[in-house]
Amino acid sequence: MTRKSRRSFLELSAGSLAALLAGGMVLNPGRAYPADATRKVRIGVVGGGFGAEFHWHEHPNCVVMGVTDLRADRRRHLMQVYKCGNAYDSLEQMIQRAKDIDAVAIFSGASDHARHVKLSMERGWHVVCAVPACQSLEEAEMLLALVKRSRLRYMMAETSYYRQAAIFMRELVKKGTLGRIFYTEADYYHDRGDLQKLVTDTKSRFFDDKGKRNWRWGIPPMFYPTHALGFIVGVTGERVTRVSCLGWKTGDHPWVTENRYRNPFWNQSALMQTSRGGMIRCNVFWLCAAEGERATWFGDRGTFHMAAADLNLDTLKIREKGKAPVEVPKYWQTDMLPKAMRHPSGHGDSHTFLAAEFINALLEDRDPAVGIHDALAMTVPGIVAHASALKNGEQLKVPGFDP
Repeated sequence: MTRKSRRSFLELSAGSLAALLAGGMVLNPGRAYPADATRKVRIGVVGGGFGAEFHWHEHPNCVVMGVTDLRADRRRHLMQVYKCGNAYDSLEQMIQRAKDIDAVAIFSGASDHARHVKLSMERGWHVVCAVPACQSLEEAEMLLALVKRSRLRYMMAETSYYRQAAIFMRELVKKGTLGRIFYTEADYYHDRGDLQKLVTDTKSRFFDDKGKRNWRWGIPPMFYPTHALGFIVGVTGERVTRVSCLGWKTGDHPWVTENRYRNPFWNQSALMQTSRGGMIRCNVFWLCAAEGERATWFGDRGTFHMAAADLNLDTLKIREKGKAPVEVPKYWQTDMLPKAMRHPSGHGDSHTFLAAEFINALLEDRDPAVGIHDALAMTVPGIVAHASALKNGEQLKVPGFDP
């Protein structure tokens, strides 16, 4: 849409909507890092795949003191990215030998997250961990008890929380622009591609360095719900209380017939009820012609449609006043981040925000965004949803883990 056509479109809308959208709606989300902090947070990084995509070394109050991965090539990559000379063969080795670490960033395989958090916190380290937080209700209970007992800081690195559209949406909620949010559509689509190659390419991310299928192979879609649920838990703060989920399966591909989870589903779709009486339709698909994470929030005053690649622009509609595409601010260009971190980053420019928020929380001695309660609120509904799908959509209660 050209600037001229966009201007004309807004002029056709009510004056209040035009005013709301004028200037790209640059809001005031607030400073997200300490104005003055001299202390350094000494961090260790666990996992040389996804773990190498964050920006700890760019925060002025953080220094990477150690890195570890089971693979030598990934250890070397971590050392190069973070300019760190201390590498360990495993997390266990780092726990035994490292004496100058305050916190760790855990980006190991999902099936190891809860165990690695436990090892690290028992060592006395604060933890930021990749998603999902856990893979069972028992692990969820263990993590909650661990964080309470240790009094250490825990953060889950959910990228959806800091996608620019999610930051924008939190501001709309604060201002009451959409009224009461009664329904959210939240999607995470990650197609597995060529199904024949999926089986034969033992160098892909679905195999370990010995050519054996790893934790990713056949994982139930709803065991990975946080990229979708982050758009409701991380925006309105609501909790999922009940869920009914259906799964879709086809053919006899090894992905759904030969996996450690006994999972028969490629795709799962859940209808969830929230603690405020709202509704969520949550999709997680592994076999589909779609990619990415997105959401649409419906309020009794208005609706915000988050952009989807090649499908639609970010669009705001206010009842009885009109609609228009909006330019979501590039928050990474603002003082929400230290100067060195003001650049595009992965997963919708969220990586720098996640890194900065964890370090800032430690510097300010506070709980970070997406702490243990939010982490479990984004993770546990998916575990229960998968159980529902195995029971042909039976509605199940989701246990709560808030104080």
